[in-house]
Amino acid sequence: MRNLTEENLTDIVLERINSTDKRGQEVLTKLIKYLHAFVKDLEPTEEEWFTAIDFLTRTGKKCDDKRQEFILLSDVLGVSMLVDAINHRSKQEVTETTVTGPFHAPAMEMKMGDNIARGKEATSGEPALFRGKILDPDGKPIANAKIDVWQSNDEGFYDIQDDTQPEMNLRGIFTTDASGDFWFRSIKPSPYPVPTDGPVGEVLKASGRHPMRPAHIHFWIEAEGYQTLITHIFVEGDEYLDSDAVFGVKESLILDFPLNNNKEDAEKWGVKSPFSEVIYDFKLAKK
Repeated sequence: MRNLTEENLTDIVLERINSTDKRGQEVLTKLIKYLHAFVKDLEPTEEEWFTAIDFLTRTGKKCDDKRQEFILLSDVLGVSMLVDAINHRSKQEVTETTVTGPFHAPAMEMKMGDNIARGKEATSGEPALFRGKILDPDGKPIANAKIDVWQSNDEGFYDIQDDTQPEMNLRGIFTTDASGDFWFRSIKPSPYPVPTDGPVGEVLKASGRHPMRPAHIHFWIEAEGYQTLITHIFVEGDEYLDSDAVFGVKESLILDFPLNNNKEDAEKWGVKSPFSEVIYDFKLAKK
């Protein structure tokens, strides 16, 4: 077919897709259908289309081993949370999932009770104690669950964004014993902006949106025989809970961070008084 027109081009492109992989055939077919439909509906100028290509090119160039601009783009467009919702339609009574975010990175294996705050925030931030259990849907403890946690400092920066922080700061990996218990020390999370110095920042500005995320700490929990859980704990009362830049907030994940003024408790847990004490049990869905 040589007489390609606006009316027949989509069908001709679709006819030429002949993937040996069934899922690949479906993905490519729908991608072309929806992309062509978008272009026909929008009717971009050639200059606008090259601007779009340039935007994607610059997004890729912004990615490196410390930053993933495409994940951030997916997050701020709400696509990450949509994919999350589609893939976690569990009917089991388990902890809800949310976005991974662009700042997950390798962390050290640590002992229960260790403090993941090892930079200046250890003295400038508000001390916090996180503890609870890793449970199955029936409330039974899960042994050998790996708990990968990470958060920003009290100024809103992750270690991989800030050269003044120690390597692998505010990160840690803990493993439960037969009791399923976990506990570790850190600081109370603070709200922070997602990076706006790249193409994603341009999207937020063009949309008239702020870049702020409400205060939270990330959890990535894995255990044999259970679905991986990637989630956050959010701080009740944060001003950005209803306008999270990446749409990641869920009501069940918002917790009070009550201050504990008991000096005996502070001595018991090895934290300064007063400190925020957060108790939460995570339930993992069975595979």
